[in-house]
Amino acid sequence: MKKFLFLMTALVMGFTASAQSLPDVKVENQEGKVVSIKEVVDGTPMIISFWSTTCKPCIMELNAIYSNLDEWLEEANFKVVAVSVDDARSVSRARSMVNNWEGYTCLFDKNQDLKRAMNVSLTPHTFVVDGNGNIVASHSGYTPGSEQKLFEEIKALQ
Repeated sequence: MKKFLFLMTALVMGFTASAQSLPDVKVENQEGKVVSIKEVVDGTPMIISFWSTTCKPCIMELNAIYSNLDEWLEEANFKVVAVSVDDARSVSRARSMVNNWEGYTCLFDKNQDLKRAMNVSLTPHTFVVDGNGNIVASHSGYTPGSEQKLFEEIKALQ
C-alpha cells in the first residue's frame, strides 16, 4: 500500500511539475532584432516548432502545417512560431527558407540558448503553448499526419 501511495504521489507531482511556461530567453527575429521569446506571447495560443535547415522532417512538418494553415485559422485563432536552431554559419540559409512560410513568426536561435532552456535535444521538436505562455503539450519527431494532433491540441485551448 505504501508503494502504491508513493507512486500515486509521484505521478501527481509529475503532472504538476510538467506545467511550465516559456523561459525568458533572447532570440533574433526576422528583422534581426534581439527579442525575448516571451514577447511573442500575446494571449493567442501558438505552435512553436524548433527546426534546422538540415532537418528534412522539420521542413516536412512546417510545410504540412503551412498547407493546412488557412483552413485551420477558420476554426481556431492561433499562430505558428518557427524557431531555427541553425548556427551563425547557416542562419542566412534559414532566413531565405522562412520566406516560404508567410504568416509564421520566424525566430533564430543561433546560439541555441532557447533550445537548451526548453530542453530540446532533437529536431523537430514542437510545443503547443496557451495564450499565457504556458506549455501544454510537447512532442519530438514528425510523421505525416501528426500535424493534425497539433491542431487538435490548439482547438482544445479555444
